[in-house]
Formats: sequence, C-alpha cells, structure tokens
Amino acid sequence: MSQTFTWNAGAVTLTFDYDDNDFVAMRSVRMGESEAVFEQRIPIVDVMTTGTGHRIACNKLTHTVIGSALRYRSHTATNDDERGRHTLTIALADPLHHLDVAVHYEVADSAPMVRTWVDVTNSGSDQPTILDSVTSWTSEFGAPAGQNADLDAWQLYESRFDWLAEGRWSSNKVRDLLPKFSQEITAVDSRQEYAKISTGTWSTGMVAPLGILESQRFGLTWVFQIEHNGAWRWEIHDDTTDGGVALSGPTSENHAWEKVLQSGETFTSVPASFALAGTFDGAITALTKYRRAFRLPHKDNAHPSVVFNDYMNTIYGDPTTAKELPLIKAAAEVGIEIFVIDCGWYDDTGNWWPSVGEWLPSKKRFPNGITEVIDAIRAEGMIPGIWIEPEVIGVQSPMADRLPDSAFFQRHGQRVVEQDRYLLDLRDDAARAHLDSVIDRLVKEYGIGYFKFDYNVSPGAGTDYQSDSDGDGLLGHNRAYSAWIDSLYQRYPDLIIENCSSGGMREDFAQLSRFQVQSTSDQQDWMLYPAIAAAAPMMMLPEQAASWAYPQSDMDTETTAFNINTTFLGRFFLSGYLNRMNEAQHTLVESGIKAYKAHVQPVIGQSTPFWPLGLPKWDDVVVALGLNTAQGDALITVWARDPFCSQSALRLPQFQGREVSVTPVFPTEKDGLEPWRTSWDAQSGILHVDVPVGEYASRTFAVSAR
Repeated sequence: MSQTFTWNAGAVTLTFDYDDNDFVAMRSVRMGESEAVFEQRIPIVDVMTTGTGHRIACNKLTHTVIGSALRYRSHTATNDDERGRHTLTIALADPLHHLDVAVHYEVADSAPMVRTWVDVTNSGSDQPTILDSVTSWTSEFGAPAGQNADLDAWQLYESRFDWLAEGRWSSNKVRDLLPKFSQEITAVDSRQEYAKISTGTWSTGMVAPLGILESQRFGLTWVFQIEHNGAWRWEIHDDTTDGGVALSGPTSENHAWEKVLQSGETFTSVPASFALAGTFDGAITALTKYRRAFRLPHKDNAHPSVVFNDYMNTIYGDPTTAKELPLIKAAAEVGIEIFVIDCGWYDDTGNWWPSVGEWLPSKKRFPNGITEVIDAIRAEGMIPGIWIEPEVIGVQSPMADRLPDSAFFQRHGQRVVEQDRYLLDLRDDAARAHLDSVIDRLVKEYGIGYFKFDYNVSPGAGTDYQSDSDGDGLLGHNRAYSAWIDSLYQRYPDLIIENCSSGGMREDFAQLSRFQVQSTSDQQDWMLYPAIAAAAPMMMLPEQAASWAYPQSDMDTETTAFNINTTFLGRFFLSGYLNRMNEAQHTLVESGIKAYKAHVQPVIGQSTPFWPLGLPKWDDVVVALGLNTAQGDALITVWARDPFCSQSALRLPQFQGREVSVTPVFPTEKDGLEPWRTSWDAQSGILHVDVPVGEYASRTFAVSAR
C-alpha cells in the first residue's frame, strides 16, 4: 500500500511516497510560494556499481538497477534550534545487493534552499561493492499542481569558464538541447542527456558546477549546485513525460573513479544543493541567503576589508624592499586596510615558478629581511598579507627531496608533474605537517593576517597511491584539503584567506563556504574585466568577489574611474603603481575607496545581486551589475564599452510603480567627472541612462524609492 510523508523545514516542504514494492520518490517540492509537483516517479537516489549497471542501457547518472531496487526502511527528522538547522534522513535498503543507503536533506531557517548528500554502506556482503557513481540529488523538473510537465517550457542557464574569461553565462531552450525523439512509441525513456563535466581539481576550469532551469510559463525556477572542489558531473535528461536533473561528484566513466566498499564500509557522496523559486531573481535570492547561512562565520564577512595586492599590472612577482616600501606608503594614504605581498618573495633565482614550496623569504630581495616590509605594512595600520601556493612543490624546491614520495600525487609509482610542479597529497601526514609548519611560522614569526592561496596547476585524474582508483585518491585529497583549511581557522580564527586558482578556476562552494575572499580572474585588460566582475555574484557572495582594479599613472580620469568601478560592487581589490600617481590621480583613487567605505562596505554583506540588463555576455557593449540592499535601496554599476553607445534601459522591477531618486556614488562631480543623465519610467520600472559616446566609461549610482 502506498504511503506518503511530508517534511516541513523553515520555508521548505518536501513530500515523498513509497510502498513495500517500489522505491521512494519525491512527489512535490514547495519553497515559499513556489511548488513543483512531479507526475512521474523516479528514485530519490541512484547508485551505479560495476556489478549492477543501468536497468535501461544509457550514459545517464540515473536509471540504475540499485536506484529502483532500494526500499524504504525509515525516516528521521531532527532540529538544531541553536544553529537554526533542520535535517531529514531517509534510510533505504537493497537486501539483494547488500546495500544500505541514507539520503540526507538539510535546511537552514534563513534560506529556502536544501543541501543534500548520500551515504552508501556495504551492509554485509562477503564480496566487495564497487561503486561507479552515486548521485547527490536527482529530480524531475515538475510543474505547478494541475498542469502537465513539458520540456518545451524550460530554459537552461549554464556558464563556461576559461582562464582570463570566467563566468560566461548563456541560456538555451531545454528542447534545443534535448530534442524530441518520439521515444514514447518504444515505451522506453530516451537515452539522451546533456551533461557538464569537470575533471581534476580546477572545479570551474571549464564549466560551472551550478545551473538554473527557468520556466516563465510555469512560474518556476530551479537553481542547483555541486559543492565540491574536485571532479563533478551534472546532467539534464529526457524522461519522456518530463525532464530530469542529476548531480554527482566523480564517476567511473568520466573521472577514473571507483570506490571499493568492503563489508561494513561506507562512502559519502559530495554535497549538493537545490532551490525552487517563482522567478530567476527569486532563485538568486534563495541562493545568496543559502551561501550566507552555510559559510564559515567570520568577522570579515559582514564588513569586508579593502585589499591592495602588489601583483596585477604592477610588480608581477618581482617584489623587493625598494619596490614595496613606496607602494605601502601610497596604499595607506588612500585608505587600504590589507596589503598583500604576492608571489616571488621567497625566490633567489629570478625564476619563482619552479622553486615554490619551502616558503622562506629571499635574502636578495629583502636585504634587511622581509620583516622590514611587513613591519612597514603594520606601522601604516594595515594587515600584512602574503601569497603562497600551498598545494604544490616546485621541482627545483629543496622540499622536493625532503618530503617523502607519499606526500605527493603519484601514478604507477611515479610522482605526477605538471608545469614544473609536484602536487602535494593532503591525505599524507608529512604533507600536512609541512604546510602547518609554514603557516605557523608565517603567522607567528611574521605576523601575517591574510593569505592569498593560489593554485596554478591541476593533477589530472588523481593519484593511485593507497587508493582504489585515481579518482578515489583525488577525492580523498580534496576532502583532506578542506579539512586542513578548517584546521587553520581552529588555530587562527581571525585569519583572512583568499581563494585564488589562476584567477577563478575553483569557484565552488566547498571552498567559497570556507574563504572570505575569492579571486574572480587573472584578466589584465581593464576593458574586458567588467563582464567577469558583473557575472561573479552568480558563483559567490558579492562581498567575496575580488575583481581587480589596477589604475595607473598614465590613465586619464575616466579610465581610472572605470577601473575602480570594476571592483566597486564586490570586495574592493586594488593594485597599480599608486606611488607613481600625481596628486589628482592619487586623490581620485582615495575618493573611490572613501565612496566604497561609505556606501558599499556597510551594506554589501546583506545585499543580493541582480542584473538590470540581464547576465552579461562577453562582448556586450554595456554591462551592468546591481545590488539590492537590506534597506530597500539599490546600488548599480554601469560600464560602457563601445564608442557608439548612447542609451541603456535598466530594468528595475523592484521599484516599479514608485518614484525614485537616483544619486551618483562614484565618480561624482567633485571627482571631476560629469554625472550621467537618467530618466525614470515608473510605469515600466525602467531607468534610462544616457551613456557617453566615444569612450570607455563607468558610473555607480544609488537608486532609492521616494
């Protein structure tokens, strides 16, 4: 007999059904006012093993034998009132294949979004179970109650990443990706799927572990993400009567991953999360709330410090005492709060790349010791920061010989090498002990309060050393690295850490939940950067988004302001030869930082991003990013990137039907630049902005309801 149970957690309601002869299926999801009902039943988890495979031959994560064979055993709901968290665990079993499976769902009171993960246990078979894939979440698209599911109703938003060109979002009709094949004639679901796959440790090196499904006809929008700093896969597929989505970490087919479970052993999938809202903006609001609810608590979160880093378009990895001291003085004069010494500070050879790993200051670069520079930073009232690349050892580093082979990624007994670097395996005691000693020395002896953790190579499939497969070794390292980061905060709770991976090659929530700052790119062309900066809050909180501004002494006032606005609605992140600027240029940079501290810094930690021109395309001539503040106002930056621009129409539905005030924030007339003319159409909710013709220019302004 079919039975139903419902779990209520904050603004989330999940309803399931099952019977003794069938799997557990989710029948509906409600989050706030939005509800999706599923007319087709599918298992809430799919597990692929070498000895079972699919029940219908295909390459999907779903349609597995075990997924259909798992049966309900119990469910348990718990509440953690102190943390404002709710957890549901559904216990399943497949006696024939000797598997116990627990599917977990977690919700925070403050965020209408669900985190989910799965435990798979070999429940007693004498034979090992060889896992090939485990889904962290599967679902149909669904439709509102009383309406029929329809793939034609949905759009998919996805993003492509490349070094220097991160966060290029696009949308396509799902039906264009999954064309109609009339498979219903065969009475078998289609084999087609549309998958996005990331390998190695650059979790956003090619594509994003996040997608959005929007149906304006149904008034429903799904947002989903995989929260993992290694290999992952997500897919959408055609289930004939509806579309489906499935998320997972590494798989056998895509990532050389297999996990062997002996009797009594358990594997836990990587976490994923999903939310349902009525609109695209509603989904982004839920996602933003979730990110704040599940990130590491830190004093820097709500009031993000202003950072200067000496690398980009400035020292370029060649620091010396003589170069740093004038920059430190100039940075303090404009109001910088953290000063970061970037790469090269440890190198005596002139070739810093292959020598990384020992992390001892160069005596040639700093004749009186690096403490002279660090003390100068502190004397100016700034927090000293420093760059390291903790997960690698250069092939020319002394540590390459001092550390045992077990400390490194290996395949077939040989150390993995990528661009003159060995890769540390953080499962190893010696590897972690080495990094602990480095961090302890830099914090305790030098007083470092900010680290830029970079990561410029990826190890491929992984390591087969003491692992069931290359991918299993990689997953073990990924999790050990996250645990090591957690251990740093246990020792140094006020430490501020930036996550950089050749710019934005690891913008996954496994890391974004742990780091206060996220590099968005290594892009050095100020004319290209706005598309990256504007898209960044799709992957991270605005206050984490470190997009470079690198004004220079040879730039005119408009170009300098353009640069500053690229970082303005994120983590203020400055570089450039400030010490070479004349008084007027110096004053303009200082004015930008003062405006940030007055208008953005106090509110960004409670703001929600929006895109008044839609998500930016790489070559858009006008790009815009907005932040809705908790006070009901909006901050908007507009970049004009074409000599033939004239007017842009910003969609501001949050103010529709009301009168508004539009106030320049940066630059303003006192900065020597004319404000752009604006006109407001309350009926349509559109703000018309006259942008200049014949130059690259940018303005940030505030919009408030009157």
